[in-house]
Amino acid sequence: MQTNASRRVFLSAVAAGAGGLLLSGSALPRRAPRQDPFALGIASGEPTSDGVVLWTRLALDPTAPDGLGGMPANSVEVDWQLASDEGFSEVVRSGTATARAAEAHSVHVEVGGLQPGREYFYRFRAGGHLSPAGRTRTAPAGLSPLTFVVAACAHWEHGYYTAYRRIAEQDPDLVVHLGDYIYEYEPQGYTALGGNVRTHAGNKCQSLADYRIRHGQYKTDPDLQAAHRAAPWLVAFDDHEIENNWAGPISSTDAPGFRERMAHAFQAYYENMPLRRASVPRGASIRINRRISWGSLAAFHLLDTRQFRDDQACDDGDRAGCDERLDAGRTILGADQRRWLLDGLAGSGARWNLIGQQVLMAQRDFRPGPGTELNMDSWDGYPADRARLLEGIKASGAANPVVLTGDAHMHHAADLRPDFGDPGSPRVAVELVTSSISSDGDGYRDEARIAEILRENPHISYIDQRRGYIVCRVSPEEMRAEFRTLDYISRRGAPAKTSACFTIPSGHAQLNA
Repeated sequence: MQTNASRRVFLSAVAAGAGGLLLSGSALPRRAPRQDPFALGIASGEPTSDGVVLWTRLALDPTAPDGLGGMPANSVEVDWQLASDEGFSEVVRSGTATARAAEAHSVHVEVGGLQPGREYFYRFRAGGHLSPAGRTRTAPAGLSPLTFVVAACAHWEHGYYTAYRRIAEQDPDLVVHLGDYIYEYEPQGYTALGGNVRTHAGNKCQSLADYRIRHGQYKTDPDLQAAHRAAPWLVAFDDHEIENNWAGPISSTDAPGFRERMAHAFQAYYENMPLRRASVPRGASIRINRRISWGSLAAFHLLDTRQFRDDQACDDGDRAGCDERLDAGRTILGADQRRWLLDGLAGSGARWNLIGQQVLMAQRDFRPGPGTELNMDSWDGYPADRARLLEGIKASGAANPVVLTGDAHMHHAADLRPDFGDPGSPRVAVELVTSSISSDGDGYRDEARIAEILRENPHISYIDQRRGYIVCRVSPEEMRAEFRTLDYISRRGAPAKTSACFTIPSGHAQLNA
């Protein structure tokens, strides 16, 4: 359905608190006109050349114990609008969606029929309230420059989300979030160096209500909301959206009922993310690996390194001399997903192939001198699968593969080789690893320790333990990665600065400082 709206009407409604926009079909409680049901903000995601997903979730009390955000048990009708201008004088698409209690009153609107490479603005209204307006955009049809941000790991208790605010200020075309959007721990269950600055609501996440409450609390943060309003997002989960270091159907704590817990976590994740219907979970399973094209310039290949992996070798953790990890049959991707990726790379006509995934792919040896000490939860715990993948990427002939990674809570820039023990092993791709938004607190820069790690790992060019994100600027000729850092997050308002910058020239898998 297509409608028109005037800027004067929109501004008048905002000035009046949208009091005249009560929907006759709404079924919010009587107090709703005095309470904003958009406490969790709005978002968009999954852009294509002709469409985008618009998201919101209604809540009056985001951390209400039942997980339903203080909403009634019945459905609520929600109006939405998409306009070509910020004043909504040119509304190009509009309609009504149903926010159902069974889906925690979330709304996922898949809008189609849009123009490629265009900026749009969107908003919702329900129960007499108008949401803030968000900015989104469609992917281009051709070879247009792209600015995107890579982010991950935002523990609520460890610090404020200033980095999200700084991301919004970059006005990116796209945000790529690679996991640990929430953390599942009980209140004060994981303490940052220097102490925690906030406290989780609710309990350790196990039930559906627990996960909904946790997502609801995180979504109330104004800096996170600003980042969602600034650009469409591509999202993929890591471990903390369910449980630290889970692997396939295996709980890291051997807790009973883990598949049921997975189903709860996946349901809440879908409810709170701007995902398409293709990602609706089926019990303890959800499809999160997918491919998104940005015209002919870039293809994003998003991976899932949790659902299909074998259990971590040698009881997990940082290990020296773990022969179990060397088993050639061990996998982190699963054969089907690896084949899906390599087939997609072989058929890709994009100038840049950006592989978004969760855990450090480059080898990182923590032990000075002879021998190695490696993290079993990363690709170091699955070296045969890593070699298969990197050889497959090389054989695919895909142009300019770049791996984008989260999880590590430290910035890294590295070369990727099938055999890190062989100096003659060819460089297949580069890896850009983002630090965390807030996880592990303020962070620091230990120059002596960084120098030690770099000596042991000559394929790594840069490490920084401070909080931050990466801004990537892509053109046909090169990709420029700006590693942004904040000196503190234990209090609000930190500026962000570029602490390192690398360019990757088209046709060359190398990092140029």
